[in-house]
Amino acid sequence: MKTLIHASTILTIFIAGIGIAAAQDPESLPNILWISCEDLSPHFDFYGDNSVPTPNLTRLSKEGITYDNVFTTAGVCAPSRCAIITGVNQVTAGGHNMRTLLIPEKSGLPKSYSIVTPEGIKAFPEYLRAKGYYCTNNSKTDYQFVAPPTVWDENSDKATWRNRKKGQPFFAVVNLMVTHESQVWMRKSHPMHVDPSNVKLPPFYPDTRTVRTDVARFMSNVVDLDSLVGRLINQLEEDQLLENTIIFFWSDHGDGLPFFKRELYDRGLHVPLVIRFPGKKDAGKRDARLISSIDLAPTVLSLAGIKPPPYMQGKAFLGKYQSKEPHSYIYAARDRMDSEYDRVRAVRDTRYKYIRNFYPERPPYQNIEYRLQQDMMKEMLLMRDNGELNATQMKWFAPTKPREELYDLTNDPDEFNNLADDPKQKAILDRFRKEMDRWLKDVNDLGALEEKQMIASMWNGDHPPSTADVRIDVINNLVTLSCE
Repeated sequence: MKTLIHASTILTIFIAGIGIAAAQDPESLPNILWISCEDLSPHFDFYGDNSVPTPNLTRLSKEGITYDNVFTTAGVCAPSRCAIITGVNQVTAGGHNMRTLLIPEKSGLPKSYSIVTPEGIKAFPEYLRAKGYYCTNNSKTDYQFVAPPTVWDENSDKATWRNRKKGQPFFAVVNLMVTHESQVWMRKSHPMHVDPSNVKLPPFYPDTRTVRTDVARFMSNVVDLDSLVGRLINQLEEDQLLENTIIFFWSDHGDGLPFFKRELYDRGLHVPLVIRFPGKKDAGKRDARLISSIDLAPTVLSLAGIKPPPYMQGKAFLGKYQSKEPHSYIYAARDRMDSEYDRVRAVRDTRYKYIRNFYPERPPYQNIEYRLQQDMMKEMLLMRDNGELNATQMKWFAPTKPREELYDLTNDPDEFNNLADDPKQKAILDRFRKEMDRWLKDVNDLGALEEKQMIASMWNGDHPPSTADVRIDVINNLVTLSCE
């Protein structure tokens, strides 16, 4: 292990060194700030939802581009963030199970593990550091693997662009936790900004005081999120960096509420994305292209003038290497959730979604202990057992799932009317079946393997081995590292 630490230290020095050497013209490289939030669907006035005031995010939207059709690759954080940091779907990287680094004993797995991504796949900030960027993360990772020291210059709750060298461009990630699912019960005593009697409930929720209180608490957290975004904008202005920084605001998946989070319906996958450019370029513009969260990595590289590596499955939608062809389809996956096993895949175009359930004999609802800390979840289960839920509210608690689901998202945004058995939709169903089959093969979906089998293939199911000492060669200011 000593040699592994030694090698990692050398790698860190190496990346930092080429970064300094490469950044000869820092003015030509834009600063990039990622403001990521947790568990949040598009609850903002610029998406047509006036539930809560969000003046700072509204300002970003007015001064930037608002993206209307952005979807994550999973309805839960760790698999989604695995895909975001690598630019490939989590089922390709092996990070599709929730989660790998903190596995409940009930799962039956022997231990927690850090996934071994296929050869050549990197966390994309490594390419930025090699270009000369100062890269910081504050401070959540949750990539399903332990980030090597080559990914970040700083990775802590104190990480900031202010620690870079003068004139050095930065890529900074700030992860805001206030809207996370857990904050519904952990922030009970915080001031409420929303009257529970005024919240709008979806049709699959019973209208009770408990449900209204939890939803109001969640929406109140959105108000507090907006204040935190305002502070970050103010910091850029104080540092006179606002007009030299591209700002991204996005969420890792949909709302942290029951029957939203962990699902492959749009309510679990549809997320906000706003990008503000220096000088308010394209202010107020809307973009309706179909975008997947695996597109974020290649897009940032493209904006930094770096050609995305060929292994990335995402497409750059901005910058020098913007893809000429937008997505016709995007994809999502659900696998083990904590201790509960399932395998579900989804493919979506601009109007329809197709879902394939590999274990249709299992119910759609998963009894996840973590979620039971939410009062409304406990109450909904009690109402279910007492026969107090209506037919719509009972859909989640059906004993089984259909093998296939097909939804017309234009006419059925809640995805309740399954058209898979409708003879009139056979042509559409066949098209999506073929596309799903093609995608599963092309991405080498590791969800087809039992998780124990997959773990056994990674370092023979053991911890990563110590490496031999690194050889360093310097020829004409080019540093080369090699290791036997």
